[in-house]
Amino acid sequence: VQLQASGGGLVQAGGSLRLSCASSGRTFSSYGMAWFRQAPGKEREFVAAISWSGVNTKYADSVKGRFTISRDNAKNTVYLQMNSLKPEDTAVYYCAAGPIFSDYRGEYVYWGQGTLVTVSS
Repeated sequence: VQLQASGGGLVQAGGSLRLSCASSGRTFSSYGMAWFRQAPGKEREFVAAISWSGVNTKYADSVKGRFTISRDNAKNTVYLQMNSLKPEDTAVYYCAAGPIFSDYRGEYVYWGQGTLVTVSS
């Protein structure tokens, strides 16, 4: 499984961005998917996860109510809609695929290359 993240960029505080993560694998629909982020000098942290069916989602407290994760299994793509962005959301965002629905980084086997999101104040 290869993952390609896109959609990052520079946005002002309060703005929105939508990240996409396209998978090349035929088994995309069988994987739990997640987004993690890593700010400079910090560890990679969980942002959001979605089950293989899309029925179950989970969010970090810091993004709950502002970010929405979704997936389109027909397009082998997972999305992260980010609204009301804050400067503290600035980070490289990574998508990941794994066999279960989890917020634990160690459960994810496949990782995309990351896309940079910069939120200016």
